[in-house]
Amino acid sequence: MTYPTAILFDLDDTILDTTLSADRLWSRAAEHFAKHTGLDATAFDVQMKISREWFWSDPQRNLAGRMDLYKARAGCVEHALKTLDASNNQLATSIADWFTERRITEMKPFDGAIDALHSLKQANVRLGLISNGKGETQRDKVIRFGLEPLFDCIILEGEFGIGKPDRRVFDHALSELNAKPADTWMVGDNLQWEIAAPQALGIKGIWLDWRGTGLPPNTNITPDRIIRSIAELVV
Repeated sequence: MTYPTAILFDLDDTILDTTLSADRLWSRAAEHFAKHTGLDATAFDVQMKISREWFWSDPQRNLAGRMDLYKARAGCVEHALKTLDASNNQLATSIADWFTERRITEMKPFDGAIDALHSLKQANVRLGLISNGKGETQRDKVIRFGLEPLFDCIILEGEFGIGKPDRRVFDHALSELNAKPADTWMVGDNLQWEIAAPQALGIKGIWLDWRGTGLPPNTNITPDRIIRSIAELVV
């Protein structure tokens, strides 16, 4: 296997099963609070998925939400309850509290992801981690899953002050890793932030299609490579 000088990695939905673990936990929340909502647990769970997609699809809500995840969660619950004609601010807060208390412990790395990072590190590839989100929240994940020793450069939006897809994030990572764009890969699940943005700088964009659904039919972004797991990088 021929590796580049450096590889940049996203964190959520690339190394960690962020969305899948959230789905699991929201389903548990729907069941736990069913008697309080007076709603069918399945119906509430389905609406929560719709409300979360609605919330995070808006760029402004996305930016504000990732800086205050608790507020974002409460907002999603409030939206779901309102949509189901069951508005209750106190209940929305209770559900958001329950979810937040369990969020990090529910999360786990994708199968083979940590081993792959170790293999790349042992192969002397310079590794960078670039993650959007509140600094404290993202740093907690980095520490919990023992990622700090694996990376030569860690850039967290809440600590650095800006996040992907701003080119200054990638420029800083390249400088820290002493790597040229043409000899660097970026691996992530977001087509705009982690494929198109780095490709515009000459970095190879590797899209992690953890859902296995393939490229959206309406996209004009073409990854240099598509993988289902980081483990594929070391096969």
